[in-house]
Amino acid sequence: MNSQRPVNLDLRTIKLPITAYTSILHRISGVILFVGIAFLLLGLDKSLASEEGFAQVKECLTSPLAKFVIWGLLSALLYHLVAGVRHLIMDAGVGETLEGGKLGSKIVVVVAAVVIVLLGVWIW
Repeated sequence: MNSQRPVNLDLRTIKLPITAYTSILHRISGVILFVGIAFLLLGLDKSLASEEGFAQVKECLTSPLAKFVIWGLLSALLYHLVAGVRHLIMDAGVGETLEGGKLGSKIVVVVAAVVIVLLGVWIW
């Protein structure tokens, strides 16, 4: 074993390619969706239980904090959707090279950012 091999354990100094960042964000957005759906289902259950429950959920969703949380969940959904479409395109054989993967990742970031900003304008 080569004991002269450098070991870098400082995660802040490791330079990852854009493909790694888009992959990590895709996984994080999936986890956010998984957790967020549980809370959305609780709100749906409460709103369907009675008129009072519906009024409470409606009132809660008009607060700025709730709008921010909804924007965050929908942003995660949109990013996950855009990155998922990229994976489907790659499954069809397009963009499987290193250069194609980098270009696809850049496109995912740009398209997702534009759609998320437009979503924020629509929500607020």
